Amino acid sequence: MHSTRTVRRMPLACAAAVALAAGMLGASTAHAAVAAAGATLPFTSVEAESATTTTTTTGTRIGPDYTQGTLASEASGRQAVRLSAGRRVEFTAPRAANAVNVSYSVPDGQSGTLDVYVNGTKISRTLAVTSKYSYVDTSWIAGAKQHHFFDNARLLLGQNVQAGDRIALQATSTQVTVDVADFEQVAAAAARPAGSVSVTDKGADPSGQGDSTQAFRDAISAAQGGIVWIPPGDYRVTSSLNGVQNVTLQGAGSWYSVVHTSRFIDQSSSSGGVRLKDFAVIGEVTERVDSNPDNFVNGSLGPGSSVSGMWIQHLKVGLWLTGNNDNLVVENNRILDTTADGLNLNGNAHGVRVSNNFLRNQGDDSLAMWSLNSPDTNSSFENNTISQPNLANGIAVYGGTNIGVKNNLISDTNALGSGLAISNQKFLDPFSPLAGTITVDGNTLVRTGAVNPNWNHPMGALRVDSYDSAINATVNITNTTITDSPYSAFEFVSGGGHGYPTSNISVTGATVKNTGTVVVQAETPGAARFSNVQATGVGSAGVYNCPYPTGSGTFTVNDGGGNSGWSSTWSDCSAWPQPGQGNPPPDPNANLAKGRPATATGSQDVYTPGKAVDGDANSYWESTNNAFPQAITVDLGSSQAVRRLVLKLPPSSAWGARTQTLSVLGSTDGSSYTTVTGSQGYRFDPATGNTVTIPLPAGTGLRYLRLNVTANTGWPAGQFSEVEAYLSS
Repeated sequence: MHSTRTVRRMPLACAAAVALAAGMLGASTAHAAVAAAGATLPFTSVEAESATTTTTTTGTRIGPDYTQGTLASEASGRQAVRLSAGRRVEFTAPRAANAVNVSYSVPDGQSGTLDVYVNGTKISRTLAVTSKYSYVDTSWIAGAKQHHFFDNARLLLGQNVQAGDRIALQATSTQVTVDVADFEQVAAAAARPAGSVSVTDKGADPSGQGDSTQAFRDAISAAQGGIVWIPPGDYRVTSSLNGVQNVTLQGAGSWYSVVHTSRFIDQSSSSGGVRLKDFAVIGEVTERVDSNPDNFVNGSLGPGSSVSGMWIQHLKVGLWLTGNNDNLVVENNRILDTTADGLNLNGNAHGVRVSNNFLRNQGDDSLAMWSLNSPDTNSSFENNTISQPNLANGIAVYGGTNIGVKNNLISDTNALGSGLAISNQKFLDPFSPLAGTITVDGNTLVRTGAVNPNWNHPMGALRVDSYDSAINATVNITNTTITDSPYSAFEFVSGGGHGYPTSNISVTGATVKNTGTVVVQAETPGAARFSNVQATGVGSAGVYNCPYPTGSGTFTVNDGGGNSGWSSTWSDCSAWPQPGQGNPPPDPNANLAKGRPATATGSQDVYTPGKAVDGDANSYWESTNNAFPQAITVDLGSSQAVRRLVLKLPPSSAWGARTQTLSVLGSTDGSSYTTVTGSQGYRFDPATGNTVTIPLPAGTGLRYLRLNVTANTGWPAGQFSEVEAYLSS
């Protein structure tokens, strides 16, 4: 799912990397309070860049790189190994295996092969590689560039290898960039269940030459209440199946029973009881056309259904689920190389559980809930491993009631997204915003978050987004591990630019390691309570607290105790922190109040307090009339040794001279205020620029600056066009 917003920001770039190993992220561990995140996988992954010597590779390492549109930026670990013809990369087998799946890229318009060597001996089988399913363009998506550079290819080796054996891949006739290899011990093909109806008995062709569509339909019709058996083989299905209900479709295993189709099941309703298990569906989708149902499942499987043990590849979406899918279970599947989402619960999902799946190389959100038409409720994404979504989020929850996102492992988001997003972005109406309790627990995010070119600033590893409406649900974020985020760890934003608040949020028990810029990126009004959030290796500052639009309100970081390593605040809201740059010393001549959140006891008409900190002396705040005393308060973001205030009224001669009687108060916590300078009259005169300077005593330290106005000889209200605060005297 995608969106646009234009605000004042600047793009960033950085570099960092850790390796992916064993289906988990070797450089990352889950928070001590929970078990390791991610799926329990039947394979072990090894990064190509782990081959570091001339005896293990003759290729060229690329990366690390986080720049949208580059090959390395889409790689696992943001690194890979490029092989020209005749060059090789060698892996050490991490386990016993008889099969390998390789994530790779070849130049656009080219195809070729990889020769495979085991302990120096070339085997008879080769691995076909192609650019056919790569280099996707989605020009209608704002901020998108050509993407989806990698693909996956698998091979049964025809022999067993043992842990420690050397497996080399060598490019033959075309350049191949190798990213990661998955080593797997594939079990023997399963036997036909007793009493099942085989698709071959109905005329299906396991050679893949003939059209098996009608045979599948006939088998489904004949097996109502029973099992349709898909024997080992390749089956070509040329049009989608519908009317699928009260039946099991079962294969001999996803490495053996393969259905070749770009549209498998397409139906708007079903009475349910559908079980899809243990076969592969591999499509021929080479571009993203959103109006086409080029999906493994499009629509409804009906209540009480399940999808398990599937290999789903080269489709637009794995499962695009609408209608009644109550209590659906999607587990133990692999979803690879989709041009859009891996799975999307597109409204009306009740009691759905998506767990223990592996997803790689999605062209949109890998897993999404989108509460269109009616809310998704009491549904969850649990223990999934997600790698390399290249145009959106790893996991996104757009609205819904009582949703769980638990113990997932997400790595290497590339553009226009976070590792995990909790959002009220609606895209279309009718939409059901977040409600009830949203539980985000035990998730591990590695190298997640990316620059959003539509916003011209980065998106955090974990984002809470009041895009189209305020977040009023209870959002509990617990036991989170965020490692090597190129930018921020936790982001709170109103992505539509309206400044809707994010409230009722708690972040408890988080470990943040090596985040590029800040731990908390607060860009919208609201509040969150942080407890036991421990950070090390923070690149710039602990907190960026600059709500947008200017004057929309404040974001309060409530300290629940046990926090460490992120107490500092970014000092300049006019500039984005660069990854790893540190927090620069404040400019003593910089206006600390410019662009900061401002509130007031009252405002007259459109003359809101934000106009007193917007940098424009022609706009102004005016308090409620005839109601002294009145006050305006500016949150400077952190405690500052302010030595001088400059107060302005519009410079126009139409503003006659006047005297305003006011006092200056300060606070470090926003609740307890002390008097900095006592009440006195200050004369504003257009002949001298309608400007007043107020020196403050040495040693003054305040975060919240308050001006309390008790009289104005020119108008019965407090009035300021600019409130400026400086460190210099």
